[in-house]
Amino acid sequence: MIPSAAAGGHASLLHWKGDSVAKIKTLVYSGGEIHDWRGCGDAIQAALEAAGLFDITRVNNDLDCLVAPNLDPYELIVFYHTVGSITQPQLQGLLKFVEGGKGYVGIHSAADSFRECSAYRYFVGGYFVTHPRYRQYQVSVVDTTHPITQGIEEFFVTDEQYITGYDPNNVILATALWRGKTVPVIWTRSHGKGRVCYIALGHNPESCRDETFKTLLTRATVWAAQRPEDRV
Repeated sequence: MIPSAAAGGHASLLHWKGDSVAKIKTLVYSGGEIHDWRGCGDAIQAALEAAGLFDITRVNNDLDCLVAPNLDPYELIVFYHTVGSITQPQLQGLLKFVEGGKGYVGIHSAADSFRECSAYRYFVGGYFVTHPRYRQYQVSVVDTTHPITQGIEEFFVTDEQYITGYDPNNVILATALWRGKTVPVIWTRSHGKGRVCYIALGHNPESCRDETFKTLLTRATVWAAQRPEDRV
């Protein structure tokens, strides 16, 4: 049985070996200069481990894990990092990894990483601009049929709302209001043959343990890891 909360009812998103599901080889990376990246990384890892779908390797604050061929064993990377800088070998390792058909899920401050690197911003599909005070706010799902957001309509979170500049070509899955304007909360995009998903939620460990966040995280990770030849 595939947990519906994890896979959104889409068995085709997972990799099958005979009568069993092969766990998705996943790199969970956390690091940076701001946020409780270690605590958030722990919460993200725990959520994915609880789903039972992932074979997880954890790396803390060592961006050389992105340098080719260090990413070769994995099917995707879940990335939680804030500001800092990225070298060309690290950047090219990440970009070529996804370009070749692998997946990337960026959480919260992943959109506020490597501020001077336009290639990384383009890859993620957006960048941090500002945030209001930490508070409760409502998230509205604009596509209830996508595997990541299927069956979810509106929900409340207590989190740091990220306001981002973003590529209008992104596929927006969820939004929230800020000063009367609609701003994205979750988007997806393609990079070469690979898939990118960005989730703006997840400021601290508590928000990363939110049940809806964990469902979205797990579904996004499964979706991003889907092999090009298996996509419908």
